[in-house]
Amino acid sequence: MNEVLARRLTGTAGIIAAVAFIVEVPLYFVYSGPPPDANVLSRLLLGIVGLTALTLFVTAFRELVRRVRPDYEWAAALAFTTGLVYATIVLVSSGLEAGAVIAADRPIDPTITVSGTYVLYGSISRLLLGLFLGTLGHVVTRTGLLPRWVGRSALALAVINLAFVPSLFFGNTPAHFYAANGWGTTALMGALLSWWLLAVGICVCRSAAGTRSAVTA
Repeated sequence: MNEVLARRLTGTAGIIAAVAFIVEVPLYFVYSGPPPDANVLSRLLLGIVGLTALTLFVTAFRELVRRVRPDYEWAAALAFTTGLVYATIVLVSSGLEAGAVIAADRPIDPTITVSGTYVLYGSISRLLLGLFLGTLGHVVTRTGLLPRWVGRSALALAVINLAFVPSLFFGNTPAHFYAANGWGTTALMGALLSWWLLAVGICVCRSAAGTRSAVTA
C-alpha cells in the first residue's frame, strides 16, 4: 500500500464511520421511555457499521505512519491496538444490547436494563479511546503527517475522554450527565468523536489529492 492509497483509505473510512455515528447518536433521544425494538436495533446496526469503518481507519492510519515516518511506527502500532480494542469492546456491548432486545417480550431500554454494558460503554471505552486519541495526537503533532489542528484536537479529546473514566462511581441513570451510563459519558463522547472523525476524514482525503499531485509533478 503506497502513501496515497493509505491516505485515501484512512480518510474514506473515517468519513463512513463518522456518518454512521452521526446518524446513530440522535436515535438515543427520540423516545423518553423504553424505545421500540426497531429504534434500538437500527441504532445498533449503524453503530456496528461505524465501528467496522473505525477499524479500517485505525488500520490504514498505522500503515500511513509506517510509510511516511517509520521511526514512529511504535506509536502507530499503539494507536492501532487501542483503537482496535476500543472498537471490539463497543461491538461486544452492542451485541449484548441487541440480544437483550431481541429476547425481550416487551420494549426495554437496554441502556438501563443491560447492566453489563455500563462500564463497557463508559469507563472502559473512555480510557481506551483516550489512549487512542492521545497516541494519534502525539504522532500527528510530532511528525507533521497531517495539519496541526488534527493532532491538537485529538489530544484535547483524549483529555476529555479520560476525565470521564471515574464516572462508574456515579450511578446508572442515563439522564444524568456524569454517570456510568450517563448521556455525557456515552452520547456526548460519541457525538464529539463523530464530528472529529468527519473533519479528519475530509482532511485526510484532501491530503491524498495533494500528495498525488506532488508525486506526479
